[in-house]
Amino acid sequence: MSTLMNAGKAEIAKLMNGVDTPTAFTYMAIGSGSTAEAATQTALVTEITTNGGARAAATCSYVANYTARWTKLFEFTGNVTLREVGIFNASSSGDMLLRHVYAADKTYVNGESVEIIVDAVVA
Repeated sequence: MSTLMNAGKAEIAKLMNGVDTPTAFTYMAIGSGSTAEAATQTALVTEITTNGGARAAATCSYVANYTARWTKLFEFTGNVTLREVGIFNASSSGDMLLRHVYAADKTYVNGESVEIIVDAVVA
């Protein structure tokens, strides 16, 4: 399960009552950090920026039953160790909506790819 970040909560609240016009969260980033998720985090612990693992626009959709979905295919051009994923509202820096840390590292090599799907259910 992903953790909703405080910055994401603030953007959602502003959207709900029109206090501000938040920027949509349309970017996915991956990293190798294994630090536990915490709502106060503002960035991935160790964001990957090379070898095909750089932050990029995700395909965004509404699935059903109050579920937002982000999908991104990462095609690697070198070795990458994946452990964390985050959703952001900018191609660099920006606010992080949510972060998830996987239970174990997954290493990919040149020529491999992975499609990551992140679902967030509003409940």
